[in-house]
Amino acid sequence: MAHFISCHKTDDATHIADLFFREIVRLHGVPRSIVSDRDVKFLSYFWKVLWGKLGTKLLFSTTCHLQTDGQTEVVNRILSTLLRTIIQKNLKNWEDCLPFIEFAYNRSVHSTTDFSPFEIVYGFNPLTPLDLLPLPVNERTSLDGQKKAEMVKKLHESVRQHIEKKNEQYANKANKGRRQVIFEPGDWVWVHMRKERFPARRRSKLHPRGDGPFQVLERINDNAYKLDLPGEYNISATFNVSDLSLFDVGDDSRSNPFEERGNDENQQAPLKDPLHVPVGPITRARSKKIKEALNGLIQDIWADSTIGAFQAWPKRR
Repeated sequence: MAHFISCHKTDDATHIADLFFREIVRLHGVPRSIVSDRDVKFLSYFWKVLWGKLGTKLLFSTTCHLQTDGQTEVVNRILSTLLRTIIQKNLKNWEDCLPFIEFAYNRSVHSTTDFSPFEIVYGFNPLTPLDLLPLPVNERTSLDGQKKAEMVKKLHESVRQHIEKKNEQYANKANKGRRQVIFEPGDWVWVHMRKERFPARRRSKLHPRGDGPFQVLERINDNAYKLDLPGEYNISATFNVSDLSLFDVGDDSRSNPFEERGNDENQQAPLKDPLHVPVGPITRARSKKIKEALNGLIQDIWADSTIGAFQAWPKRR
C-alpha cells in the first residue's frame, strides 16, 4: 500500500518525522524497518536516535544502485505517470490530486500480486461509485469472523505465491545473457570509475574511464569486494562486481579494458634494455618508473641527435 504525501525540499528531519507519524504511524503503527535512500535527512542524528528508541531498523539503499530500493522507484514512476495524465496543464494543482491518485493506486489490481493493496491489507476492496450496484449473493464477502480470518489467510498465501512467481520471472529476464564473475583475494582487477562516484576524475569524457590494477583484499559476497585502494581517492574501498574487471597479466593488446576501442594491430613489442618490463602486474608504482625511464631515454636520444646534426652541418667560410 502506498501513501502520497506532499512536502517541501527545505523540510528537515523533524518535519519529515512529524509527517510520518501523522500520516503513516496513525494508520499502520510503528514499522519494524524503514528502507530509504542516503539523503541527509535520513542520515541525521535525530532520525537515527528517534527510530532507534522505537526499535525500528533503518535500511539504506546502496549508492549508485537504485535497484536496491526498486519498489520505491517503481511507485514514483507510476505516480509521475498518473500526475501527468490528470493535471495536464494545471501544474499548480498537483497537490490536490494526490488523495485521488492514492485511492486509485491502492484500489487497482497489481500484476505482481493479482490483488489490490486494499484487499491485501484489509481483506476487501472499498466501494467505488461502480460498486454501489447490488452484487450477486455468491460474490459478497461474509462478515463471519472465522470465515473472514480463513479468507484473509488464503488471500495472503495466494499473494505470496504470486510474488514468488513474478520475482522468479523478473530474475530470469534480468539475468538473461549475464554471467557470474567471481574474484578471489589476491586477484588484480580494474575499477570502472562511475561519474556519480568519481565526479572529480570524470569531469571530462576524455578522462580515463577506469584505473588500476588494484588487488582484491576481501570477498564480502558474490556482489561486493574490498580492494587495496590508495588513500588519495577518499572513498569506500568496497565495490560492486559490475564495476570490476579482471586484470589479465598476459594480455599484450590493451591493459585497460575501460578505454575506448581502437586498432591493436600496431602494438609495439615490449621494450628491450635498458628498459626492462617487470614480470607481473603493472602497478601504479611500476608504471611510474617505466614512464620516467621512457622520458629519460627520449631525452638522451634527442640530445644525441641534436649534437650529431650540429657536427654534420658544414662550417661557413
